[in-house]
Amino acid sequence: MDRFLSSAVNKIDAKGRVSVPAHFRSVVQRTGFGDLYALRALDVPAMDVGGVDLLERYEQRIAQEDPFLQTADDMSFFVHGDGGFVKMDQDGRITVSDFIREHTGIADEVAFVGRGFFFQIWEPKRLREYGEQVRERLRKIRQQAVGSAATGVSE
Repeated sequence: MDRFLSSAVNKIDAKGRVSVPAHFRSVVQRTGFGDLYALRALDVPAMDVGGVDLLERYEQRIAQEDPFLQTADDMSFFVHGDGGFVKMDQDGRITVSDFIREHTGIADEVAFVGRGFFFQIWEPKRLREYGEQVRERLRKIRQQAVGSAATGVSE
């Protein structure tokens, strides 16, 4: 399957490199990505990382905007100015640059989490906290749905 699934935490080596999890590397190899595109996530302290298809998805969306409006300019700034290519070496490692560290707060370990067609890299503690928030939001939705179903009320 060509999806980024699961999560892992790996240590950064003395040269500032971290091994991309084996499953993620196999997805990268199967899809034929030469370079990885990394983009600062808009609303969380994480980097979205994927192949050139991730960049192309954003560029397709930008192309739908009127180029004379601020939205297109803002989207281009976000996609092109807050993103860049990351090289994975022959041993499956990427360098954790200052560009990545500044946005994520990563120090000595990197948390990788699959997001389907891309993956994210996080500072591990921040990822745990975010995961707790996500599960809490989903629990509330489930509780609301169960409550509505029990009373026969729909929202």
